[in-house]
Formats: sequence, structure tokens, C-alpha cells
Amino acid sequence: MKPSQAPSRANEPDASPAVVENTRGRGNFKEKVSGQILDAEAGVSGIEATTAVWGEKGKWLVIAGELDNSTVSIYNNYSTSSFNGLSKLATLNTAGAVLFAVMKPPIAKISNVIGRGQTYTMTMCLYILSYILMASAKSLNTYAAGYIFYVMGQSGTNIMNDIVISDISSARWRGFAIGVSFTPFLVTPWISGFITESVVNGIGWRWGIGMFAILMPFGSSFIITTLLYYQTRAKSLGIVQRQSMKIYDFCSQIDLGGVILFSGGFALVLIPLTLAATTSSRWKTPYLDGLIAVGVVLLIAFPFYECLLARYPFMPPSYFINSTISLCLFLIATDSIGFSCTHAYLYTWATVVRNFSARDATFYNATNGVASCLMGIIAGLLMMWTRRYKWLVVIGATLRLIGYGVMIRLRGASNSMFELFFVQVIQGIGSGIMQTNLLVPAQISVPHSQMPQITALVICFSFLGSSVGACIAGGIYTNTIGSALESHLGERATPALIKTLSNSILSAAPDWGSLERTAVNLAVGFSLPCSPLEANCCCFSFLTF
Repeated sequence: MKPSQAPSRANEPDASPAVVENTRGRGNFKEKVSGQILDAEAGVSGIEATTAVWGEKGKWLVIAGELDNSTVSIYNNYSTSSFNGLSKLATLNTAGAVLFAVMKPPIAKISNVIGRGQTYTMTMCLYILSYILMASAKSLNTYAAGYIFYVMGQSGTNIMNDIVISDISSARWRGFAIGVSFTPFLVTPWISGFITESVVNGIGWRWGIGMFAILMPFGSSFIITTLLYYQTRAKSLGIVQRQSMKIYDFCSQIDLGGVILFSGGFALVLIPLTLAATTSSRWKTPYLDGLIAVGVVLLIAFPFYECLLARYPFMPPSYFINSTISLCLFLIATDSIGFSCTHAYLYTWATVVRNFSARDATFYNATNGVASCLMGIIAGLLMMWTRRYKWLVVIGATLRLIGYGVMIRLRGASNSMFELFFVQVIQGIGSGIMQTNLLVPAQISVPHSQMPQITALVICFSFLGSSVGACIAGGIYTNTIGSALESHLGERATPALIKTLSNSILSAAPDWGSLERTAVNLAVGFSLPCSPLEANCCCFSFLTF
């Protein structure tokens, strides 16, 4: 994979001279900066001028102000169970993963046009709306609608965090800076374990979700106010031109047509595939074939539109000619497929088969992410010191392969706690190495003005891979859990009992230690080992490339 070194920011294509100029002194600051950035998109000009104005203190204030702590993924298990729809969890996760992925490129493009602070504000509004809908939902459909808005807000905030950090860091330090931005996750999962246990056993999942309608806006206010203040200061100095545009020009700059083709195409392909895999009607539903056909047509039309019609394409065709970018996209998608295959139902498995409490299951579910965050920081430092990333990726993939292989054996009720958590740590270390070392190489392959787009595209492919993995896991679970329960429960397996146990972890499960509960544990354990097999195949292809 080339280039195998991460050059400094000064060597990046089209690196911002405004920032370099400012570091040499403040004489004639306005004249030096303004002449170099007036022709850029307004949002790009704003952040380059902001970077030049705020100095080191402002940079660290933005990084320190990040907060993205959520327990919603845990509450999804209980909310879907309360609506007797646990088997639809994979569909919900897949729809969310698809939307989470495809929202990133347009949001990145919007931030280039209207500015970073304004885009952050927009994503917070989506967050607040989602919490209200989810916490007050009376049906699974309403909850799912709220979850869609939640994913849109989360996706936007996530990509904006990465973009702003990439804006204010050099290429050499960027992997480390992105890793440092996730340091709150070294602590919050353990706090979340106690919170989820108290919420589930106390005030209920509705209040657990609703309280973030206050916490998230408060946490994001530090980032938003900092960005808006310095963007306003840059405008007052005349560094950035005040521009107004018509609706047509705005839609053209965010490439609305390309966004619709790309987002709609993937959504219309992946969501029907998940529905076909996880519902009892399978492919008998007539509209599924039609939706997939429309999605395929949109995806086929997308590259032609970007090449021939788009004035400001958010996914320039030149990206896919670049070998570094193409390999980064393929490898990060493959890794995400493997991870999602094994972790989509990990919380459910821990709760049912291992009889974990909500707190312990949260700890177990978060171990991989915590190890990944910690290793991401270390991997960023290694990349900074060595200026190489290819062999780090190979090491990470090898660790993932080992972890997936061991997970095939660790799906019963007899394995020790140390084994279970240690495997998650191994996988997290591999994930942290790969995720960091697959983002920065793609970023340094494009000019700074296109950095938000390539960042969004890499992360987009990561979550598209996650949606495919969730689709695979949901299909395996739905198609095997019924027959597995019937086989292990024997004469006790009535259709009503099988349906109840398949769709809710809150149902009246047999007492722990009873013969019936042992049979249920064996059935659930049988339904999930297939997922690590698919993950191993993905990881092996990773090493091959």
C-alpha cells in the first residue's frame, strides 16, 4: 500500500499556506491570509482562517470540549424487547448503520459550504428531536423513527469531530490526535455500566434515553461556541468574505443529486436484504425485489452523475483511481463486516447465555471499544514516530484473526470470565491499530480542501461494512434460533414459547440453572458461532491484500 509513510502537513498536497504563514509571525496577518483562501468554499475558508486566528489554546479547547457519551445502543436491547421486537434489532441496527454511513459525505460537504460550527448546531437539533421521539415512543415504529433521527445526529457529530481534529492537526500527528479525541471512552463505558444497570432496574430505559436531551447539547456547547466565536472573529477581520447564495447554488455545492443517488441506492439495497433475512415472510414480500432493483439502478447511475453532471462532486471519481484510497476503503469495509458479524448480538448472548447483569453485559460489550481507543492512541504515536503504517495494519489484522478464531470456541456457558474479556481486548487492540492507520493515509492523498470529503468517505465505507455485517448476523440469528430452540427444548418447545424467547430478553425465561434454561443457552450459543466464521473469512481476505 503506498505511500507507506505519513509526511508532515507541510508536504501535503495543497496544504494550507495560511496556517504555515501565521506560525511565522503576525505581521500583515490579514493580508497574508486573505489572499490565499478567498477562492475556497466558504466553510473551508472559515476553518482555515479560524485555525490561523485561534492559536494553540483554541485548538486544545475544541479537542478538550468533545463529548460523545451514549448508552442508547444498550437501551435498544430493552426497548425492542419491551415492544416484543428483539428479532427486529438487526433490522434496526442495519438501517441505522446504513444511514449512519451515507449521511457522512453530505454532512462533510455541508460543513465545507456553511461552516463547521453551523453544521454542529444542525446535528445537535437532530439529536434533541430523536431523544424526544424515542423516550416518548408508544410503539416500535415510533421508536424506530426517533432512532433514525438519532443516527443522523450521531453520524453528523461523529464526522464533524474527525473533520475538526483533522483541520487543526498536521498529518504526522493526525492519527494520534484522532485517537486522543476518543479518550473519554476509556472511562465512560465503565460509568455507563453502572448507569444502565440503575436505569434498567429503576427509572427505565425511557428516562435513560431522555436525559441525554440535556446532556448532549451541554457537552457539545463547548465545541459549538468555540467554533462560532472564532469564525465570527475571522469574519470581523475580513479574512473570510461574507457570501450569500441561492438555493440552487447551495444544492449544487453540496451535490444534492449525488447524495440522493448514493444514499438512496445503498439504503434501498441493504435494508430490503436485511428485511428478507430477518422476517418470517422472507422473499415473499413483493416490494422487496422492486426496492433492491431501484437501489441497484441508483448506484449504477451514481458514478455517471458524478463524472458528467455534478459541478461539485462529493465523491470525485479520481478517488477510486488512487490505489491508496481504494485499498483503504476496501480494507476498512472488510474489517467492519467482520466486527459487526460477531458483535451485533454480543450483548444478547452475554445476557442470556452467561446470565450477565445489565452492568456486566455493558462492561463486556464495551471492552473491545475501550481497548480499541487506547490502542488507537498508541498506534497514532507509532505512526508519528515511524512514519509508516502498512506493517502496523498487518499486525492489527493478525490480532483480529486470532481473536475471531478464539471466539468460535468461547460461545458456551463454561468459559472463564478471563477468557471472554481477554479475547475482546485482543480484538480491540487489532481494531485500534487498523482504524487509525487506514484513515490518515487516505487523508494525505488529497488536498486539504477535499479532506472532509475523503474523511467522510472512509468512515462511510466503515459503517457500510458494519451494516452488511449486521445483515449477516441478523440473518443467521433469525434463521437458526427457532430450529435450535426446538431441537434443544424438545417436547417443551411450543410455537408460542419459541416466538417469545426469540423476540425478547425481558420475557419470563426459565430459571438459571434449570434444564430448560440450559437448553435455551445451548440454542442461543449454537445460533451465534457461525458469525465468527464469517469474520475470519473477512480477516483472511484482509491479510491477503
